[in-house]
Amino acid sequence: MARGPVLFDLENTPETPSVADAPPVVDLPQEGAPQGQAMQIAAHLGARKSSRLTRVFWALAGALVAALVSLAAWGFVTDLMARYPLVGLAMSVLMGAFVLVLALVSLRELAAFGRLRRLDDLHHAAEAALAGADLEAARRVTDRLVALYKGREDTRWGRERLAELRGDQLDAAALLDVAEETLLAPLDRAAEREVEAAARQVAAVTALVPLALADVAAALTSNLRMIRRIAEIYGGRSGFLGSLRLTRAVMAHLVATGAVAVGDDMLEPILGGSILGKLSRRFGEGLVNGALTARVGVAAMEVCRPLPFTAGRRPGVRALVGRALAGLVPGKRGGAD
Repeated sequence: MARGPVLFDLENTPETPSVADAPPVVDLPQEGAPQGQAMQIAAHLGARKSSRLTRVFWALAGALVAALVSLAAWGFVTDLMARYPLVGLAMSVLMGAFVLVLALVSLRELAAFGRLRRLDDLHHAAEAALAGADLEAARRVTDRLVALYKGREDTRWGRERLAELRGDQLDAAALLDVAEETLLAPLDRAAEREVEAAARQVAAVTALVPLALADVAAALTSNLRMIRRIAEIYGGRSGFLGSLRLTRAVMAHLVATGAVAVGDDMLEPILGGSILGKLSRRFGEGLVNGALTARVGVAAMEVCRPLPFTAGRRPGVRALVGRALAGLVPGKRGGAD
């Protein structure tokens, strides 16, 4: 074998690859990084829709239990009337009062469903007026909007201002924009405060309470309360069943659109960059759960609002997260969207 230096002909060799041509390195997700498990579970529980067979089963079970309870109560009262007339009469009055209250509660639930349907119809009418650039349809929408908030002192200035300006608007988009600015802007700010409070509460409970499933329970109750309050702010005060139905609609929308996906970008306004992996597990979970709660709140505003958000008016999730969770990180303030 020959010994000595080895010479390479660089002119006849293929072009040397450049570092710039190398494919980018994909950052693998850190194992054990916060994923907002409480809100993930709460969203899927809220969005889950029972099958038709399950609904029929519970309807029949409820009817059967109601029939058995009614027959047992009737037999009890008639037997009591036969043996102790005065006591039986008192029990009859008590049961009659219970049935009356039950009927009033049922009527209130029906009225709550009616209010939610009214908001939904108004929302769709506004979308149709904008899509068709129909000024007359937009005027009918504003009339219905004024009627919706008639009697509410917090909207009195907005109703009066809208009455002054509506005659100067010559197209549907401008008229609905004025209605949005005068009537709904104060309500939007109130709804945003509810979202921030709920996000802060969910984040704090998740970070501070180590009990198993306590974060899931806190997420469910806080989101139910937040969605109900947002509906009340926009004029759709709902009952118990209405709140459950509204919550399921909001959660189903979030799950379907993938809005419950977790990313470090949700927390950039307050944490500044990808540092979730450097946080403690509980603290990181709390921040992510709070950020996902803010997403639920924005979705609830879109569902409950009588007018669709126009360009530039939809609240930014990152801005809400910054204002809601900045207090949990020392030295940080809420960032703008």
